[in-house]
Amino acid sequence: MSKISPHAIIEDGAVIGENVEIGAFCFISSESTIGDGTTIAHAACIYGKTTIGKNNRIFSHAVLGSIPQDLKFNGEDVELIIGDNNTIREFTLLNPGTEGGGSKTIVGNNNLLMGYVHLGHDVIVGNNCIIANSAGIAGHVEIGNNVVIGAGGTGVHQFCKIGDYAMVGAASALTQDVPPFCMAEGNRATLRGLNINGLRRHMERSDINEIKLAYRKLFESGQPLKDTANEILQNTENNYVKDICNFAIETKRGIPYERKTK
Repeated sequence: MSKISPHAIIEDGAVIGENVEIGAFCFISSESTIGDGTTIAHAACIYGKTTIGKNNRIFSHAVLGSIPQDLKFNGEDVELIIGDNNTIREFTLLNPGTEGGGSKTIVGNNNLLMGYVHLGHDVIVGNNCIIANSAGIAGHVEIGNNVVIGAGGTGVHQFCKIGDYAMVGAASALTQDVPPFCMAEGNRATLRGLNINGLRRHMERSDINEIKLAYRKLFESGQPLKDTANEILQNTENNYVKDICNFAIETKRGIPYERKTK
């Protein structure tokens, strides 16, 4: 049985699942769907066409689904979709998509969004990510699985892509793409090596060694990046190595690393 404060405002048409808790002074829009077991603390606001999955914890003063901060937005039918088992802390701001970006902002499962995090329009976040306090993620950014983005006002430029198991250090300004398994830091952020601690928690040593070798060839050999990536692809069966090479070939914004010359 759900527990809903009499002081919450829930518009007609909202779909509320089983065992949901909604605190005082919350607002839930008519187009919202709240999944089973989700808790929404006092004064949180759920606007627009927002779908929230099961067993999420949404803390006070979070604002989810308010119109995108895009001057081109003109009231189109757009959505915010949130998966299961996410923790969304105080004063977070998650905007829905825009017509020009696919109309959907999507957050996967088992993510932690700490206080004051902003996800702009058309952002896609995978699973098992940690986005720390005051990070600002601009529109159209794609974040893979098991990614960590540090606190201290870290900013990610629009249209950037961050690969699986990557890490962006605290107080960074990222304007280019970060390949899977890598760590970037600084203003402007550049690659600082591999996210070794993250890899050790999830991978076998043999796979990590293969990734290390590929990283050295790609970013430390002084050879053209995409040519090197294609050469590695022709000589590996390791799926993780294929991931980082394909990312290097397909990057649109480029990868921020120091080009070495022989």
